[in-house]
Amino acid sequence: MDIGITTRSFGGMTNAAAAKAMHNIGFKCTELCFSQDDSKYFAYNSTSDLSDMTDARFSEIVATYREQGIEVPALGVFTSLIEPDDDILAKNLAYYRRHMELAAKNGIPYLPTECGFIPNSRGVLAHLYEERFDRVKNSLIKLCEYAKEYDVYVALECCVLDVVPSAKRAADLLDQVDSDRLKIMLDPANLIANSSEEDMFYYLSDHIAYFHGKDRKVNDAYGRLVGDGDIDWPHFLALYHRHNEGAPFILEYAKADNAKMVFDRVQEYDKIAQMMLKI
Repeated sequence: MDIGITTRSFGGMTNAAAAKAMHNIGFKCTELCFSQDDSKYFAYNSTSDLSDMTDARFSEIVATYREQGIEVPALGVFTSLIEPDDDILAKNLAYYRRHMELAAKNGIPYLPTECGFIPNSRGVLAHLYEERFDRVKNSLIKLCEYAKEYDVYVALECCVLDVVPSAKRAADLLDQVDSDRLKIMLDPANLIANSSEEDMFYYLSDHIAYFHGKDRKVNDAYGRLVGDGDIDWPHFLALYHRHNEGAPFILEYAKADNAKMVFDRVQEYDKIAQMMLKI
């Protein structure tokens, strides 16, 4: 099982320092975001100015991780696909496209994003739901056209807090977009309040690019470290081995000071999962 961690977990570090820290713990892969001190462009649910992120500079960043034995299967975008202003949405999609261009030139297959949200107006609101769902769907259709051009994949992270709040709804969206360039980045913490561990794999296993590893109490708004919530991790990881063996499993929410503890915790859960599979 290839356990990784997001670069966002190593805030306050350069890319070189983050890569070294990951290597020392034993991580095998990362979801690369522009979150480090020497490449600070990450803008959650928004965009930033990437004009000085040249192709050569980005290639050097990717090489920094690969030289430490850390594969880079994903370049995080996490902009808003739900933005109601047409001009801002066009800017968001152009920002996404630039990330695709960088990823394609460096052999990075997946570009993850959430649906996006409007601050102070997040979630399923009856009077706006259909309009917002269509906004996300149409944004994804356009992004899949770009993804085909660059031979990469959009990896959508769904969440109970957003307009695609369950595994079933994500499967419906996949059918409506109808593109092999749209995949799912499955974060079980984001769906556990609406979907069981079995549901996640039943509806989505054929479409999963990779996984986020974090946890959640079903009545929490936000996530927790693996093992601190309500997900049955041995059961989840047994399902992982049955349906999506080999897909990257990338920790989120861990930080430099507790990443080793969470890494070890996942390994212990995985040992139990392996025993379950043998019974």
